[in-house]
Amino acid sequence: MTTLNSKVPKGDLSDKWTSYRSKMPLVAPNNKRRIDVIVVGTGLAGASAAATLGELGYNVKAFCFHDSPRRAHSVAAQGGINAAKNYQNDGDSVFRLFYDTIKGGDYRSREANVHRLAEVSVDIIDQAVAQGVPLAREYGGLLANRSFGGVQVSRTFYARGQTGQQLLIGAYSALSRQISLGNVKMYNRHEMLDLVKVDGIARGIIARNLLTGKLERFGAHAVVLATGGYGNVFYLSTNAMGSNVSAAWRAHRRGALMANPCFTQIHPTCIPVSGDYQSKLTLMSESLRNDGRVWVPKKKEDCKKHPNDIPEEDRDYYLERIYPAFGNLVPRDVASRAAKYVCDEGRGVGSGLAVYLDFKDAINRLGEDTIRGRYGNLFDMYKKITDQDPYKQPMMIYPAVHYTMGGLWVDYNLETNVKGLFAIGEANFSDHGANRLGASALMQGLADGYFVLPYTIGDFLSTQIREPKIETNTKEFEEAEQATADRITKLLSIQGKQSVESFHRRLGKIMWDYCGMSRSAEGLTKARKMVQELREEFYNDVFVPGSADEFNPELEKACRVADFFELGELMIVDALDRNESCGGHFREEYKSPEGEAERNDADYTYVAAWEFKGTGADPQLHKEELIFDNVELKTRSYK
Repeated sequence: MTTLNSKVPKGDLSDKWTSYRSKMPLVAPNNKRRIDVIVVGTGLAGASAAATLGELGYNVKAFCFHDSPRRAHSVAAQGGINAAKNYQNDGDSVFRLFYDTIKGGDYRSREANVHRLAEVSVDIIDQAVAQGVPLAREYGGLLANRSFGGVQVSRTFYARGQTGQQLLIGAYSALSRQISLGNVKMYNRHEMLDLVKVDGIARGIIARNLLTGKLERFGAHAVVLATGGYGNVFYLSTNAMGSNVSAAWRAHRRGALMANPCFTQIHPTCIPVSGDYQSKLTLMSESLRNDGRVWVPKKKEDCKKHPNDIPEEDRDYYLERIYPAFGNLVPRDVASRAAKYVCDEGRGVGSGLAVYLDFKDAINRLGEDTIRGRYGNLFDMYKKITDQDPYKQPMMIYPAVHYTMGGLWVDYNLETNVKGLFAIGEANFSDHGANRLGASALMQGLADGYFVLPYTIGDFLSTQIREPKIETNTKEFEEAEQATADRITKLLSIQGKQSVESFHRRLGKIMWDYCGMSRSAEGLTKARKMVQELREEFYNDVFVPGSADEFNPELEKACRVADFFELGELMIVDALDRNESCGGHFREEYKSPEGEAERNDADYTYVAAWEFKGTGADPQLHKEELIFDNVELKTRSYK
């Protein structure tokens, strides 16, 4: 085991980023023109990074497996984006956003990175407004704000219930400009299947053209991964069906450390599972908890009644009862566990795994037109899916996998332990600890892409100005391409009897049952063995139709699910190794008498970064100790 160096600059927390940015090495404009950078993924983080690097003068090659960057899963973010603007004059500040994020993450994130995120948050809003992003405004024209979970101020900017989509259009516009100028070359329908290292430095990727099946080599002086999270390891999640871990996992297999993989976020407001036929779950934005009240019947016998027939005195507004200081706006991990508890008591509604989110009081107070203006598209979406009108009766919601706080380990520069390989947005671990606060994913993605990486990547690239163009006709590229081709051939040659989808579904159930909202040493130990056995069955009996040299979505899926098997086992190992409860990682053995998460700061105040040692082999743990000089480590309380 080695202790990792986060390369956090010295100095006062509030001055670190400004001072570091002012003194870091630069790349002169004439040298930038000779440097190539690969950006994999073109969601909010990737599109903003590629656009900004192109604007700076670098030669950028951008990759996405969609037909357009506009289809990135970032569009699914609904509720808003945080920024410490304090437009409401309600006591917000950069430090308060920093503190709320550290506390919300249950004190398992790096102070310096989080404070930098809070600092640059204010610039993101200015950038978005300048791009024409239609953020909501008050009647007088000023930008509007609303609240999100885990905070007591209103700092969330929003575009109705489609904030991610509108912000992505802004980033895509900036990216398109650079494409038209020739500074960015866009490779749509290309999926990264391996990382290429030359002399220990990331120098390119192997990508598969998804339309033709051809494997292609791409070289660059640095590689940036902006490929999102890995929530689809659970099969059922709010993630887009195509979201996967493969790019990050291939980098992990090439030496990049995977940090805190067991830290996954369960979102409390999702449309409940309705049957075994489902392949995806739908998010209902956390913003709904501004005006919606969460409740279940007090009496089990009322659970089958129509909600409108249950009188007020027979309703248990349990979040307001248990957490009076924050009420319905407690953090996501807290709200999710509370929903599970009341359902476990037998007071769940619908199928038994749902609670109500009720807007009756808000509609009576504000009027239906006001609620429609705030959440209209979300209400429409809910009605289309459930055939129930949330203006007339409460929504039914239940927690579901939504986001992953774990990811590739990065230092202060957002560089992994593999030199020249950077990870940004949800693909890295750096900012959210064990639980992400709502409306902070968009903030991190755009902060990394627009305002952090374009500076910090220069620290590495300034050492590369004498490096010639990276050629791809070398043995390193040849070996990586051959290894990828062999992996594809192996999957196609099995010709078993079971579909990829069936294996993915079974893996997801194991992960949800034993490494989901609730975990235990016994269950995790059992789950690891189950995953290993299922992986062996997959490689003996999976059926992948078609061939490698054609458009073959089933082959794409098979490659991704194969990586999910290995990731799933690592998540279980990480959860088993962390003998505490914190944020989204809840071990049944470590909880307070009230059922709250019980941390072990003496032994686990560190980032667990795992090194790949081979399929089926135990990974090696490396640690980055977390030092808190500016906040006091204490038990979270939202009561």
